[in-house]
Parts: sequence; structure tokens; C-alpha cells
Amino acid sequence: MITADNIASHELIGLRTEIVESSNSQIIGLNGTIIDETKSMIIIDTVNGTKMIAKSNNSWKFSVDNKDIVLNGSKIAKRPFDRIGGKA
Repeated sequence: MITADNIASHELIGLRTEIVESSNSQIIGLNGTIIDETKSMIIIDTVNGTKMIAKSNNSWKFSVDNKDIVLNGSKIAKRPFDRIGGKA
């Protein structure tokens, strides 16, 4: 079960997300469903199409069990299989 304490070590694909802080002010507020991820990128399905956004330099808000969890992108900037089940 994904919680605020362990979200960084879980699968992110399928979660709803929103960028709440970024070094690029144009993408703040961008939101959608995560459809894929790599070591340094998250691919989001938005109302305006698919967007590839760098994990680092952004703070990501995830909604899990009606709770909002904000993570700095540097905490999740690993290959998914390195992050899942390991320490965040």
C-alpha cells in the first residue's frame, strides 16, 4: 500500500500528479496521469496530450487515498527498478 512515508519507493505509473514547484514557471500546475517513467523523466498524459517532464528541478504532488503528498524530484530521480523496494 502506498503511503506518504513509502511513495518514493513504489511504482508511480498510474498515479495522478501535478507539478507544484519548478525551475520552469511554464509547467507549474501541469497535471495528469503518469503513463511511464525513466531514470530522469516522467511521462504524463494530460488534457493537452503526452508530456515528458524531467524529475529533478521539480516538486511533484501525488494524490494517494485523498491525501496530497509533495516530493522533490531528486528523491525519485532513479531508474524505477532501482527505486522500487529499495530505500528512497
